[in-house]
Amino acid sequence: MGKERSHAEKLFSAAVLRRSFELRAGEYAAGFRFVYDGVLRDLGLEDVEVREFIAAHRDEVEQALNQKG
Repeated sequence: MGKERSHAEKLFSAAVLRRSFELRAGEYAAGFRFVYDGVLRDLGLEDVEVREFIAAHRDEVEQALNQKG
């Protein structure tokens, strides 16, 4: 079993997921809430935390998305 991720690492992962859906301009809107809510539940996070993390770390989140291709 791998080491447990830190709270910041969990927030970063959820932030990248949220931004990736946001950038698709509604293309996957129907499935977004289902997937995103499950990720939040599994990681023990709240949406407000993720949105605040994105606001504070937008450059890092965007950079991660740009590296994915």
